[in-house]
Amino acid sequence: MTPDNAGGPGRILELIMAFYGSRAVLSAVELGLFSTLAGRSMTAAELSDQAGLHPRGATDFLDALVSLGLLERTGDSYANTPDAERHLVAGKPGYVGGYARMAAGMLFPVWGKLTEALRTGQAQVPSGRGIFDGYRDDDATRGFLGAMDAVNSGVGAALVSVFDWSRYSSVVDLGGARGNLAATLLREHPHLDATCFDLPPVERFFAEHTAELGLAGRIRFVAGDFFADPLPAADVFVAGHILHYFDLPARQRLLARVHEAVKPGGAVLVYDRMIDADRRGRPLSLLGSLNMLLTSPGGSEYTPVEARKWLTEAGFGTVEVASVGALDTLVIGHKD
Repeated sequence: MTPDNAGGPGRILELIMAFYGSRAVLSAVELGLFSTLAGRSMTAAELSDQAGLHPRGATDFLDALVSLGLLERTGDSYANTPDAERHLVAGKPGYVGGYARMAAGMLFPVWGKLTEALRTGQAQVPSGRGIFDGYRDDDATRGFLGAMDAVNSGVGAALVSVFDWSRYSSVVDLGGARGNLAATLLREHPHLDATCFDLPPVERFFAEHTAELGLAGRIRFVAGDFFADPLPAADVFVAGHILHYFDLPARQRLLARVHEAVKPGGAVLVYDRMIDADRRGRPLSLLGSLNMLLTSPGGSEYTPVEARKWLTEAGFGTVEVASVGALDTLVIGHKD
């Protein structure tokens, strides 16, 4: 910081206007901009014509994406940066555009109600809304589930090595959606018998995706409710991005049910975007906890210390903590 702006409001103004950049990225996804540029460069005029941009804002919009590190500009030509090519081009394995569209359609408007949520403690989405209620067609649902796969891909890559799978023969992914995490585990540890446990509407998307992965019949799908239906027995349970949706009593009930389903000598692997113990160093986790305030009946993020306590109360013995990427923390509870 130079003497001229020392003590000035620059950083505060950047925080106040941070949503400008977020909204620009969401609009770029909605316009199909990064997919239009997949594997090639285009001039501003060509790109504007393809994406349907009006001349008045086009150059500022494209250069803003350059400044955000998502486009590269050479002369008058634009191309995706490697990150954008990997994660914002539809059809790529790491595509998170489905999540961006969900953020634009649901999260962005809901965050405008944060003040009301802070005053009332109430979620700001329609009561009883389910994960699929925001989608009116299968393609949108596939996009969202694909984005969840991409979000979890880094965790899956870490889980194959951070945990000793050679000691176990079966695994259940609680809320396993399309089976992507289970597929990642099976590729590295083919001896595992893998099961996804999730809501009934997910099953046809699971069948479709596992067939595309060449794993039809290798991963079992069990449809049910976490709290009402029997959980399949297994050596290991994975509960990723699950506990943060529920309030404390529900978390405790679910972990007790998991403890009953885990075979003796087995383990549960819990990961979420956990808050650091000092509650200072992970802003996305803390902001993510506010997101759970806005979108869930009683959810929030939590610390590894809290997770350790809940696992111990549920009956698990030794509990360990490990990092599984830049955003997520893993807590492992072992059953004696």
